[in-house]
Amino acid sequence: MNSNKENGIGVKGRRVIAYTVLIILTFLCLIWFYILVINATRTNSMLKRGFTPLPSTHLIENMINLLFHSTQPVLKGLRNSLIVSALTAVLTTYFSTMTAYAIHTYEFKGRKAFFTFILMVMMIPTQVTALGFIQFMTKLKLINSFAPLVIPAIASPVTFFYLKQYMDSTLSLSLIEAARIDGAGEFRIFNTIALPLMKPAISVQAIFAFVSSWNNYFTPALILQKDEMKTLPILIAELRSADFLKFDMGIVYAMILFSILPVVVVYLILSKNIVAGVQLGGVKE
Repeated sequence: MNSNKENGIGVKGRRVIAYTVLIILTFLCLIWFYILVINATRTNSMLKRGFTPLPSTHLIENMINLLFHSTQPVLKGLRNSLIVSALTAVLTTYFSTMTAYAIHTYEFKGRKAFFTFILMVMMIPTQVTALGFIQFMTKLKLINSFAPLVIPAIASPVTFFYLKQYMDSTLSLSLIEAARIDGAGEFRIFNTIALPLMKPAISVQAIFAFVSSWNNYFTPALILQKDEMKTLPILIAELRSADFLKFDMGIVYAMILFSILPVVVVYLILSKNIVAGVQLGGVKE
């Protein structure tokens, strides 16, 4: 009985430690968001006096100044970011799932070589290919277009690798063979059998792809030069680099808060699939 009590105390102790660590990590993750919200409710003069943990009453004022009195086309930037991020998330997950399905399902020469090559592409930083990419887009006359931001993002080795690992654990080849015996075509099998089974993993990767595209500053800053085509990260950077006399930190914080709200909405919509996607994605039969 003493050993059982000791084991029980040990389990309770480990549980207390685990919850304590989780609470600390949660606090560290949320404190910066809380500071952002607090600062978005204050004016520029109040922010210059230092930080206070209590919110003020100027959030609506800052939002009105941001949307209707700012020199930056914020609403157009929101529209541009939504278009680019939504298209990137949808196309990246769909075609990465299709690629993973082909590698997982079909037996052909060079399959392992293709898989290895795709993983090798993961090691190449975007900055290394930036100059050649800009020259190529200039020759194609795609500067100030969303196409260079969406189409290259479809080929995502990281998304492919995660979906391939998930598919190895959830998509049985016998199920695919049964569908073929029943006379179903390959596209029908993929769209009606593979995609629904991959829904948790696709939701997780859709969130990652959306957030990554939404926060992307480097490539859009190189491609988008017209004000009406710029995305929110570019507008935030330009707002922060404004003339000192026109610089308003309250509006900057309000714009940052405004820019992350769509990401929060997307996360809340798809979050129910995150736990299932992460758990099954790392398990292989």
